[in-house]
Amino acid sequence: MLAISTAVLAFQAPVMPAAPAVAVMRNSPITASVFESGMSQFKADYPWLAKYGFGPTVKAERWNGRHAMFGWLAIAATAYAKSHGFFPDGATALTYKDWGGLAQMGFGEYISNERAIIMIAHVHALGVSAAAAFGPQVLGDSLTLLDDETDEEPYGVFIPVAGQTGLTPAAEMMNGRMAMFGLIFLISASMASGKDILEVFDIGVGGLYGIAQF
Repeated sequence: MLAISTAVLAFQAPVMPAAPAVAVMRNSPITASVFESGMSQFKADYPWLAKYGFGPTVKAERWNGRHAMFGWLAIAATAYAKSHGFFPDGATALTYKDWGGLAQMGFGEYISNERAIIMIAHVHALGVSAAAAFGPQVLGDSLTLLDDETDEEPYGVFIPVAGQTGLTPAAEMMNGRMAMFGLIFLISASMASGKDILEVFDIGVGGLYGIAQF
């Protein structure tokens, strides 16, 4: 459910240079000392991985935020498809005879046709996202750092808001963080209430899709 439904959105435009105001804020003593300490420790323990951008890096956080935003789009698209009957025979369970072990959920239960369609769409999207993350820089920036590329400075706990409206790196980072927190709250609400994620999402938008049982 949280994967990308529109795979082409995995290709992103190159990150624009940060504004001077952001750099001043990041250099203050309050910003992300724990994060910087974690980055330094990871570089000391795994220098080869750190060289190419793996570990607790700003670029990794940016990509996580992008996928979280795409996840919200996937949820909205799935809710729309479900409410308009785009999943043929959605409640029908797949059979072992036709699909083999891939259809099994365990304890004698089998995945429904609706969930199988969603899962296959997410697997394809994940493949395109991985190609965008680790492949050549054709239409955007890769997840890993290039040989001559340096990571961004940490944004800190509080990202500066003043002067960061519009298509700026700080605005994208803030949107990504809110999307990640939103997914955590959505999943937590689903677990606490016992309702499906789509039902919780529909409740949050006032029953717009007609999925939730109020």
